[in-house]
Amino acid sequence: MQTFLRSIGFTTRERDAVVVHGLFILIAILLISAPMNIRSGVRLFVLVVVYNLILMFVGWLRKDDEWLQLWMFSAILSVFQVFPDWFLSAQLDILVFPEDGLFKIGTVSGYMMGLWTIPLFMILFVGEQIEKRYSQGKAVLVVALLSLVIFGGSEQTLWMLDSWYAKNITMVGHVALYILVPEMVLGLAAWYGFRIVKNRTLLHKAVVAFAVMQLYLGSAVLFYFLVEKLI
Repeated sequence: MQTFLRSIGFTTRERDAVVVHGLFILIAILLISAPMNIRSGVRLFVLVVVYNLILMFVGWLRKDDEWLQLWMFSAILSVFQVFPDWFLSAQLDILVFPEDGLFKIGTVSGYMMGLWTIPLFMILFVGEQIEKRYSQGKAVLVVALLSLVIFGGSEQTLWMLDSWYAKNITMVGHVALYILVPEMVLGLAAWYGFRIVKNRTLLHKAVVAFAVMQLYLGSAVLFYFLVEKLI
């Protein structure tokens, strides 16, 4: 695979990212499909821990400070993303986290603290590489589209793992219409936020990540009101 990726012009960092995520997909398939008496929440929690450990190890092994900075920002933002999920499930009653064998944070399953790291790291990594290769304008477009594809795909598929699901709202398949624009906003805001703090302290990263979370939460509430109440 490394030889093929090198032949089509991928950098060493890009090749490593593809290999890491290919390996993680294989681990995820094996763990999810394994005939063990383990609840879905525990399996997802293990996958979240494995993904974060892999990113840390690869960043350390490569001595790649930007990789580690990107992982840290994504992980911090993932923790803060519990608040929007909690609000949508407990206050608006439009998101459900069923009993899955894992501890809850309010109404939110515990693995969600780290699950957002997976799509966020991928989106931010691709955005950074596109900007380096081409331009900021093209990176903005790619980040927006990738956010729509990854987050929308998650909405469409993860319910099959007895994960969260939406209710009492307008749906296309298993995708909630109101959340599509806010998820694009999240991807773009996270990318811009990371660009501001990637060489700053952990405190700076936490402050900006908290601001990005609030922007996403506000956007989700606004578009819920527009789609479900006004249209």
